[in-house]
Amino acid sequence: MPRAERTALFIDGANLYATAKALGFDIDYKRLLKEFQGQGQLVRAFYYTALIEDQEYSSIRPLIDWLDYNGYRVVTKPTKEFVDSLGRRKVKGNMDIELAIDALELAPYIDHMVLFSGDGDFRSLVEAMQRRGVRVSVVSTITSQPPMVADELRRQADEFIDIVNLTNRVGRDGGSERQERTPRERRPVEDDSDNA
Repeated sequence: MPRAERTALFIDGANLYATAKALGFDIDYKRLLKEFQGQGQLVRAFYYTALIEDQEYSSIRPLIDWLDYNGYRVVTKPTKEFVDSLGRRKVKGNMDIELAIDALELAPYIDHMVLFSGDGDFRSLVEAMQRRGVRVSVVSTITSQPPMVADELRRQADEFIDIVNLTNRVGRDGGSERQERTPRERRPVEDDSDNA
């Protein structure tokens, strides 16, 4: 009997939120985990997001707490605040380095990396993972206008999965059934990088 493929999920929280919002649906993180657990041996599921410090209540906190207790490895860091050239207060929270380091450290222990992001900055990471013998799938969308995935990232991936094709399996049902559900995701801190 062949060994089950060892898979790890790497979710760029801000990017996945923006993608789902552009397509008009909510991610059900419980269903998302089950979807990939059913496809082989799920080694780890990472979720990356920046959090605003010194905020009494963060709208993303219920989701982060739920993910942390329900099979996800949540990676956060505080945002940085700055004033742009026009004097506007901006908040920046980029998790690309944390995601890349975790992926490269896990590479010897997995066969398949599933990257939930359309950020073109990840093209080099995808290439590095492939050199280490890891198959890489990128989950984003080309359905939105503009597309949420950078062309160079889509071309580098071994497989591109348009999240539109997963909505019936990982999207939140509108039904009224009473079950344990993931908290509704709120807008996370925007990443300062461009998707394309």
